[in-house]
Amino acid sequence: MPVTTWLDDLRPHWTCRGAAVRVSLTLSVLLVAAGGAVCMPAARADNKRLNDGVFANIYTAQRQNGCTTEPRLDGRLVDAARRHTLDVLNNHDINGDIGSDGSTPQDRANAAGFRGKVGETVAINPALAISGIEILNQWWYDPPSRALMQDCANTAIGVWSENSLDRSVVVAVYGQPA
Repeated sequence: MPVTTWLDDLRPHWTCRGAAVRVSLTLSVLLVAAGGAVCMPAARADNKRLNDGVFANIYTAQRQNGCTTEPRLDGRLVDAARRHTLDVLNNHDINGDIGSDGSTPQDRANAAGFRGKVGETVAINPALAISGIEILNQWWYDPPSRALMQDCANTAIGVWSENSLDRSVVVAVYGQPA
């Protein structure tokens, strides 16, 4: 004769209730998931934190060089940087200042409405992401790039970055307003 426990006495009721609980729980999860998909705002990735970090590094480089005038973000130069960043990201044969259309940093800044002299640094990483350290390693140890970063006359700055699965690009445009 099999040994029974108090659980065996409850099993038929427990099984029915368990099935009902499972169905109810499944429906609840589906409703919450569907409602969440409708009601929740979509997540949007951006590189604002990276761009802000690049600007902060430029600011620090100028301070370490003894600059007393604070550089400022300039929307026109951000637009020029964005234009070239997207061009470099989408055209793998570009790896410097000249755009696929033959444009120079000065051409792009002028087209964005900036009046004054500009220079540009470009950092490319053949990967999904790029860090501030990788950017500094490309610019700080390159004498012309470092000179642009530290030039006290460059008081207007624009930074933009973009990523794809096989390439990350950061462009900083340095301006001397006329």
